[in-house]
Amino acid sequence: MSTNPTEAEIEDVLVNGLNNRWYAICPSHFLKDKPISLRRLGFKLALWRDADGTPYALEDHCPHRGAPLSVGIPLGNKIACGYHGVQIRCDGTVLAVPGSPGCKLEGSRPTLAFHLKETRGAIFMYKSQVNIDEPPPLVLPEQLVSDEYESFLCYVEWGADYRYVIDNVMDPMHGTFLHKQSHSMAAGERAAEFKLEDTEHGFMFAKAGQRDVNFDWSEFADTNYQWQRLDIPYPKSGGPGGSFGISGSSTPIVPNSAAVFFWRTRKVSGWERDVWRFLYKNRLEARHWAVLEQDRAVLEVMEPDANKREHLYQHDVGVMRVRRQMRKLAIDQLAGK
Repeated sequence: MSTNPTEAEIEDVLVNGLNNRWYAICPSHFLKDKPISLRRLGFKLALWRDADGTPYALEDHCPHRGAPLSVGIPLGNKIACGYHGVQIRCDGTVLAVPGSPGCKLEGSRPTLAFHLKETRGAIFMYKSQVNIDEPPPLVLPEQLVSDEYESFLCYVEWGADYRYVIDNVMDPMHGTFLHKQSHSMAAGERAAEFKLEDTEHGFMFAKAGQRDVNFDWSEFADTNYQWQRLDIPYPKSGGPGGSFGISGSSTPIVPNSAAVFFWRTRKVSGWERDVWRFLYKNRLEARHWAVLEQDRAVLEVMEPDANKREHLYQHDVGVMRVRRQMRKLAIDQLAGK
């Protein structure tokens, strides 16, 4: 435990993501009939499914000799190492050592295991540095749990720090400039004042005196899963339903590489849901990918230390608040709170 951590210690925590949080780690379609290996959150993970499709994750490291479990054989809720056949259950317990039955490795729990949830087309993982029997519930924004909303998952991997992605979402003003040529972000004032509004699980950073005109606000929330949300108003040509919403999060793969999840959402029901799904897939999706490409092109060429050489102003209050909150959480983690 560190009660007075250095900046380097704080950075070591934040670069790989805070502990005791849920993170989206990959789209559901990544997991098929064979185990896979992914680097996420400072870990190398082995992921597989059982015959019923239930996903599991262990650290990709056999406790015997360190061979990757991802090249092993899945056996329901356990996996057999391909090197010497050691069988490890999904909770990290060694069930069998075929080459030396009854050895002390059997019955031990040396492998780090991770709890997973699968929903909305993605696999979510609870990050903990120790094995736990039951994680807290995964609490998603209303737009991803309510039947009143339709959603599409957009997944990208960017060569940028995951925190730059969070900063980008919490900066509504960039839409007026970077995305000014897109189909829905040219309206509204170029100069604006912003205000902070506290919410149940975080805060909203919004333009004062302008609402539902452009990308006018961003929300940050921490429900043991840190997510961001925004709305973009649609013209009538965008089809039925309310504003076009984006709910998302970003997860560190390795330093300066992020797994980015954006769910495009809209409040629609009945026949209007079918109409909007058709319009989205046939007309709107390509435009939204083009907007994301504009973000990627900027974030990937920013230097890793760009956020150490900034001159921030009023438009950046939302970014500053997120950074302060993340820093405090890292300090609390180092202090064992």
